[in-house]
Amino acid sequence: MPDVSVRLTDELIMKHIDASSRVIDLGCGDGRLIERLRREMDCQVLGVDLERSNLLAVIERGLPAVAADLDEGLKDIPSGSYDFAVLSQTLQQVRHPQQLLLEMLRVARRALVVVPNFGYWRIRLEVLWSGRTPVTGTLPYEWHNTPNLHFMSMYDFRELMESIGLTIVRESPIIHGRAVDRAWAANLRADSAFYLLEKRD
Repeated sequence: MPDVSVRLTDELIMKHIDASSRVIDLGCGDGRLIERLRREMDCQVLGVDLERSNLLAVIERGLPAVAADLDEGLKDIPSGSYDFAVLSQTLQQVRHPQQLLLEMLRVARRALVVVPNFGYWRIRLEVLWSGRTPVTGTLPYEWHNTPNLHFMSMYDFRELMESIGLTIVRESPIIHGRAVDRAWAANLRADSAFYLLEKRD
């Protein structure tokens, strides 16, 4: 059974996807989300992952999946072939996040991204108080075994979108397990954030 934060993230993503649309889930894990999208919303789905165990889990659900390294981009996916591209809690783990975001909006009309927020107050406090690399619910790894390569705040993410010409259609800070739109001091209070992105006209 997925934990509360995973269920919240799935619900947020599904809320912004149209029924019967084409969806590609990058770093799809065991295929939990795309199974719901197909079953509950009649979406055409494709899972992309590098881990063999994840790919087998997706296939066991009766869903299509391809093996691909997101660090190499999406060169085998034709432009405009999807309505939505999903990337949940994975952007911080790729070597070239800027390139991947642009690729997502090459292959899809809209991108749905969930990222941990390194500006969260507990992270700031842990660094200040203990002088050690923080470990939190959204960043649960020790420094020596983390898959995370990049640590960004909500401010950093907004700045990147501006610099690469992408539009943030929706930003939902996740605070105490809830998505809170237009939250005050969101960069301080949110442990992660959801973004709906489009190419700028």
